[in-house]
Amino acid sequence: MQKYKATLMDETALRRAVRRISHEIVERNKGTDGIIFVGIKTRGLPLAKMIRDNITALEGVELPIEELDIAHFRDDLERSPTARPRQSPLITDITGKTVILVDDVLYKGRTVRAAIEAVFSAGRPAAIQLAVLIDRGHRELPIRADYIGKNIPTAHSEKVAVFLHELDGKTGAVILENE
Repeated sequence: MQKYKATLMDETALRRAVRRISHEIVERNKGTDGIIFVGIKTRGLPLAKMIRDNITALEGVELPIEELDIAHFRDDLERSPTARPRQSPLITDITGKTVILVDDVLYKGRTVRAAIEAVFSAGRPAAIQLAVLIDRGHRELPIRADYIGKNIPTAHSEKVAVFLHELDGKTGAVILENE
C-alpha cells in the first residue's frame, strides 16, 4: 500500500470543487442546451456523473453522458492501420453539440489530445471543453482546461491519485510518496 505525501482534497473539498465546476459550466454555456458529457475512462466517468447530477439538481435537466476509452487514440503506443476502432467511440451524435470532456488529472496533456482525436472521429462538435478535477502542470502539449477543481504545482517525480467512491470505496485526492 502506497503512503500519502499530502492530502490535496478530502471528500468535502472534492465535492465542493465539482459543484463549482458544475455552476461554471452552466454559466459559461448560458444554460445546458446542446451539452454532452464525455468522461475519459476510468475516473472521468464518475466525475462527469457528479457534474451532470449537480446540473440536473440546478437546472432540472438530465444531460447525456458517455464514457470514452482513448486506448486506440494514444500517441505513445505502436499503431498500425488496424489498431483504430472501425466504429465511432461514442454512441451519441455529437455533431453541432458542446462536448465537455471530463478527466481527473491534467498533467502532460497527452490523454486529452487522444480524447479530442477520438471525439473528432465520432463527429464534428460545435465546441469541445475540458473539465478536470486537478491540473498539476507540466504540459507537453498546448492544452488548457476550461474548468479546474484545483491547480496543484507538483514535481515530475510526484504522482497525484484521485479516489472516487464508485471505484475505490473512498473519495479524495492525494500526492503519493515516491517509492
